Amino acid sequence: MITVFIVDLHLTKNENHYTLFGQNATKEPTTFNSQGNNHNNGPACTDFGPQTLRDIDSVHGENKVTFKVAPSYKEMNLCNIHMHTNAEHKAKAFSIYTGEGELGHGGGYQCAISKSLSKEELMPSEKNNCKGVKPGDTIEVHWVHTSCDVKPGKDLGSCLSDKFEKPLLRVETQIFTVVNDSSALDFNTMTYQGNMVNGLHQAKSLPSNTGKPVQFLGSTTGPKYTEQQCSPMEVTWNVRPECAKVDINSLSKWCESNVFEENESHGVRKLVTNLRLLSEIK
Repeated sequence: MITVFIVDLHLTKNENHYTLFGQNATKEPTTFNSQGNNHNNGPACTDFGPQTLRDIDSVHGENKVTFKVAPSYKEMNLCNIHMHTNAEHKAKAFSIYTGEGELGHGGGYQCAISKSLSKEELMPSEKNNCKGVKPGDTIEVHWVHTSCDVKPGKDLGSCLSDKFEKPLLRVETQIFTVVNDSSALDFNTMTYQGNMVNGLHQAKSLPSNTGKPVQFLGSTTGPKYTEQQCSPMEVTWNVRPECAKVDINSLSKWCESNVFEENESHGVRKLVTNLRLLSEIK
């Protein structure tokens, strides 16, 4: 029998880029008063556990709900890889605010390096199999890992098993600037393609030269959730603080065929700024 905990994650995979409250905006997310309220949108869901997304440069958080930190991704099974157009998180290297977007699309943050690209890097690729992504865009990629004994597959439902009521989940995160340049990172060196290490499903590699990852306790993301409609999921996050350039042609090759059936970039959740919804970064 699958509990409500698991059912909600299953729903998240289907709905995480369809529902968003709010209108287009050009200013950053509203901060909340000491009661945790945003007067424009109603009371925040402060009875939930810590939420994601956040500004990883700020360690502050007042949410008191805690849970077990997931082990290293090397000790877990990779279960899903997907991407979001624009960074969902914020840091010094990706802090150019684009607004809330429409149904989650067009919102979030861009890398600073995206504003100093050459004409060659911005040239459209001859073939692009990735919907919603083009040279010059910022994307946030999530490598989702689970404690369940499962195989990688489509959507976050692939991270679940009837045998585990409450699996441990970890998301390794990297923000990229997409460029048309074969000398940039090859995304296919960071994909799955059946790679096994010590009996576990693993990506072939993960970025290792974009700063020390910032680890914190949070939740699932996607524009279904807001400060008023929180995610109940418990997720350990590891977000790298620097951007890297990735070649659109390698990304297109991955979008053309992968076990995750991913060929479209997802929308973003609005940045969480209410300290009562954030964990403390230790």
